[in-house]
Amino acid sequence: MTEKLFSNVEYNYNLINERIAEAAFKTGRKREDITFLAATKTVDTEIINYAISLGLDHIGENKVQELLSKYDKYDLKNASLQFIGHLQSNKVRQIVDKVDLIQSVDSIKLAGEISKQSLKFGKNTDILIEVNIGREENKSGVYPEQLEELLCQVAQLDGISVRGLMAIPPICESSQKISEYFHKMHNLFIDISSKKLDNISMTILSMGMSADYYEAIMEGANMVRVGSSLFGARDYTK
Repeated sequence: MTEKLFSNVEYNYNLINERIAEAAFKTGRKREDITFLAATKTVDTEIINYAISLGLDHIGENKVQELLSKYDKYDLKNASLQFIGHLQSNKVRQIVDKVDLIQSVDSIKLAGEISKQSLKFGKNTDILIEVNIGREENKSGVYPEQLEELLCQVAQLDGISVRGLMAIPPICESSQKISEYFHKMHNLFIDISSKKLDNISMTILSMGMSADYYEAIMEGANMVRVGSSLFGARDYTK
């Protein structure tokens, strides 16, 4: 069974890389300009480490408890571990010393806690600001018109560095509609970049998942978060 899983992961990994390269080429970029991050929620570390052995160099977990339970088993010599899910302020201290980047910061309260805990560990934590580009009430993320104010507030904090933006657009019935959201995010990314805000670096635009990473790259993403297309359908009963 494990050999079959390994075979499937290898096939999927190569296919995803080919599609990333194709989308990058169409937008005048190279394959290496796009970061392929594997979303590893519910995936066993044996499978994750096999993907790393193939060349995967970025992995992301959604839940603090799962990250902690798997941490000692990851092969992190050749991969960057990031946190990509909704993060509660009271759990920051549990992961801040273990991850290279936190992708889902959407409030000054959360940013402040990351700053506080990072300073305790004597480190600087890279973060992305999550934008609620679809203005969905049940989804985290700052609204676009509130983004610049939040960035200016976070820029005042020590022990934390803004590296870019992240978004999860609404589920759409067509690739054209999802592309419109990605296009809005890219415009926002470019707009903020052009303002050259102090202590703010706009180098990462993280958007696009298994169903739409190709469209995201076509609209300017330089990091995609791919899970089920790499590892297969998730077993959420675990």
